[in-house]
Amino acid sequence: MKKIISILGSTGSIGRQVLEVVSAYPSSFRVAAIAAKDEVDLIAEQINKFNPSIIAVESEKVKEKLEEKIKGKNIYFGEEGLFKAATAQEAELLVAAVPGSITLVPIIEAIRAKKNIALATKEVLVASGDIFMEEIKNAKVKIFPIDSEHSAVAQCLAGEKPEKIKKIILTASGGPFLKTPVEKLAKMTAKDALAHPTWKMGAKITIDSATLMNKGFEVIEAHYLFGVDYSKIEVVVHPQSIIHSMVEFIDGSIKAQLSNPDMRIPIQYALFNMERVSNLWGGTDLSKVGSLTFQKPDLLKFPCLGFAYEAGKLGGTMPAVLNAANEEAVNLFLKDKISYNDIAVKIKEVLNSHKLIERPSILQILEADSWARAQVVRM
Repeated sequence: MKKIISILGSTGSIGRQVLEVVSAYPSSFRVAAIAAKDEVDLIAEQINKFNPSIIAVESEKVKEKLEEKIKGKNIYFGEEGLFKAATAQEAELLVAAVPGSITLVPIIEAIRAKKNIALATKEVLVASGDIFMEEIKNAKVKIFPIDSEHSAVAQCLAGEKPEKIKKIILTASGGPFLKTPVEKLAKMTAKDALAHPTWKMGAKITIDSATLMNKGFEVIEAHYLFGVDYSKIEVVVHPQSIIHSMVEFIDGSIKAQLSNPDMRIPIQYALFNMERVSNLWGGTDLSKVGSLTFQKPDLLKFPCLGFAYEAGKLGGTMPAVLNAANEEAVNLFLKDKISYNDIAVKIKEVLNSHKLIERPSILQILEADSWARAQVVRM
């Protein structure tokens, strides 16, 4: 029997790879709904190939353009479209792969509608981890991490007792600026930051990888996904991106998950309910990899990682503010309106000026998000 899925972010890097996995296992999956931005030709191509019942796009203008190419389909736009796609009645699994916090409320509604979640959108857990995990618990649904790091941790913990964990070790490639001297970072352009050495990702997450904010978000996610205190979550730089994460246990043993840096592997693992299925993407030849190296991250060079630890420990609305400030600052950097170093400067200023709400409602989280975005633009 085919598993029926919905995808938020079908035209993004993760979304396209999700559909590659679906195509590779046609007897296992069917797509009920897709939500995308404004890539009309690609959306039309996906509709023709996967025949979803519900299609959501960014705006009414995009909807009209798509309707010129596609007839007889239910096409929605804006907030309504996201809700329709996220809660599609026939779907049992929602793949959340839209960067940013725009899908926070639709994903929570999907959980309330008893949909299991395959999560790639970091910002949902970062901004509302306590609320998100409480909703998961109340609805008695499952969450399958798509991030390679959290997928790796989940694999390392399979069959293990949580109380036996000494620490979780998340690996970071170090991004394109690992070997760049600190004094040269101010001159780095968006083009420089988008030249990731090992992973092919969307623009926003690639910049986050350059600043290590991406890894900071993953620290916060790991705290919620695995119920581990921040003091037991460590980040190490591993430029080869072969070991995706590790877990050290109280007896001194360390388990690691290794594979090529190919997102289709953790995507496949998540779509198949974290069960192993024959891999069509090729294996890892360690003799070709050669050496595996590790080093501590330089928090003076990558202050965003430290910001994330601090915001996570404070909790409440602070992680939502961190996420929103980062998202706006990265957007300005990608538009060449601020320098690379200004990303961290703006984030720090916003965090320092925020009045923490310790136990926020979802409305207060959204208000904190809006406030932080406005602060970044106003500076």
